[in-house]
Amino acid sequence: MEIIESGYYHLTIKSTVELVYQRKFLLPAIQREFVWSMEQIIKLFDSLMRGYPIGSFLFWTVGEENINKFDFYEFIRNYHEKKKKSNPKANISGESKLNAVLDGQQRLTALLIGLKGSYAEKIPRKQWSDDSAFPEKKLYINLLSKPVKSDLEYDFQFLKLQDAIKQPPNIYWFEVSKILTFRDHFDISTFLRDEKIIDSQYADECLTKLFSIILSEKLITYYLVVAQDLNKILNIFIRINSGGTQLSNSDLLLSTSTAKWKNLDARKEITEFVDEINSIGDGFLFNKDFILKSCLVLIDLTNIAYKIDNFTKKNMEAIENKWDDIKAAIRLTVELVSNFGFNFQNLTSNNALIPIAYYIFKKDVPNNFLDNINYINDRNLIRQWLTLSLIKRTFSGQPDNVLRPIRKILKENLSSFPLGKIADYFRGDNKSIIFSDDEIQGLLSYKYGQKHTFSVLSLLYPDLDYTKKFHKDHIYPRAFFKKRELLHIM
Repeated sequence: MEIIESGYYHLTIKSTVELVYQRKFLLPAIQREFVWSMEQIIKLFDSLMRGYPIGSFLFWTVGEENINKFDFYEFIRNYHEKKKKSNPKANISGESKLNAVLDGQQRLTALLIGLKGSYAEKIPRKQWSDDSAFPEKKLYINLLSKPVKSDLEYDFQFLKLQDAIKQPPNIYWFEVSKILTFRDHFDISTFLRDEKIIDSQYADECLTKLFSIILSEKLITYYLVVAQDLNKILNIFIRINSGGTQLSNSDLLLSTSTAKWKNLDARKEITEFVDEINSIGDGFLFNKDFILKSCLVLIDLTNIAYKIDNFTKKNMEAIENKWDDIKAAIRLTVELVSNFGFNFQNLTSNNALIPIAYYIFKKDVPNNFLDNINYINDRNLIRQWLTLSLIKRTFSGQPDNVLRPIRKILKENLSSFPLGKIADYFRGDNKSIIFSDDEIQGLLSYKYGQKHTFSVLSLLYPDLDYTKKFHKDHIYPRAFFKKRELLHIM
C-alpha cells in the first residue's frame, strides 16, 4: 500500500483484512478498545450480504517524525472477554512509516474476527473463574435456509466447532473464513458437489454472494490522510466520530495518556477523580478537560496549550509521577472554594481555580490548610483573588495568556498568596482585577439568581462563614419585594 497522496481509495474486504492481519494497519493510542458484540458482527456481515453500505473508513499514513509520538496497537484477532480484551501493543521499532486507522476500528476488527479469528464471551450463569465459561466460537453461515424469527436476511451465527459439525435438516454450517480459499465460481461448485448439496440453489446463491462481497467487489472505501499536523489529525478524528458516540478532545487525550502511563490507568484515575471533586460540598461541574489542563500547568510545562503535542510520553510520565500530589492540590483547592460558598451554580470559571491549585501544589501546604489559623491570611487573599477574577471575567477569551504570567508570579512568591503582585501585573490590562468607579457602580445591577451575584455579595460580607447553609428567604422573604407588596408598605 504505497500511497503518498491524500484522497479516496477502494479495496476488497479480503485485501483489507489481509493488510490488517499482516499488521500493515495499526491503531493509534487515541483509539478505544474493541467493544462490539457477536450480534453486531453478525449484523455487519448480514448488511454486506444484503448490499447495504457500511460507511467509509479513515486511514492515516504516519510519517517518521510522528511515529515515536504515539504508541500503536495491533487489531484483536481472537477476542476473549476474559483473556484477550485489550489490543496488543505493536512493535514499531525500525519503522519509518506506517498506516493507522482513525475511523473504522470496530468494523475492521469485526471483519477480521469473522474472516480470520474467533470470539469468546462468558456463558451466562457460569463462574468467571471457570475457563470453560468462555468457549471459542467462529462465524458460520447456514447455506440451506434463512433464519427463523429474526430481522436478519441471512443465518449467520457464532458457533463452537462441535455445534457447527452437527448438520440437522435444512442446516449446513459453512465456516465463513473458508471463503478466502476460493478462487472462482468453479471452486464454489466443487465445494457444493463434495459436500453433496448440489441441489440447493440457495446454497449456490449464498456462497456466490459471499464470494463476491469478500473477494470481488471493492466495498472498502477509505480516505487516506497524509498530513502530519497532529492537531489537524485529532480534529479530523473528532469530526469523523460525530456520527456515533462523539468523542471529545479529553476522551482522545485520555486514551493517549492511558497508553503512556506506566503504572496507572489514566482514564480510570482521571474519570474517578472528576467524580470525586464534583461531589464536594454542594457539588461542582468539573470535567476531564479541567484536570488535564491543570496537569499541564502544575508540572511547569512551558507550553500549556491544550493540544495533543503537549501530551508526549515525557510529559505524561511527569504527570504520572506527580499524580498523587496533583490530586491532593486540586482536591484541597475545591474544598477551599467550597468553604468560600462556591458551587456549580456560582463558580463561573473553572480555570480560575488552576492558579490556586498551583499555589497549593508548590507551597506544599499542610492537610489542615482549610482551618489552620496560621494560613488565615493566605485563605483570605485567595478568596479575594477568586472572587475578583470571577466578577471581572479574567479567564474569558484565552485563559493561557492569564495562566502563564500568574504561574510565574506565584512561583516567585510562595510566602503568601501574591494578590497584590497579580493585580499590579494586570493593571491597565483588559484582564485587570482592579475596578473603576463605573465598574463598581455596575455591580449594583446584578440581580437575584444571576451567577455573578453571589461573588458580588461575598465581597460585601467577607466575614460570613460560608460553610453554613444560608436560606435567602429566611433573611427576608423574597415575596415581600414584589412591586405590589412594596407599594402597600409605602
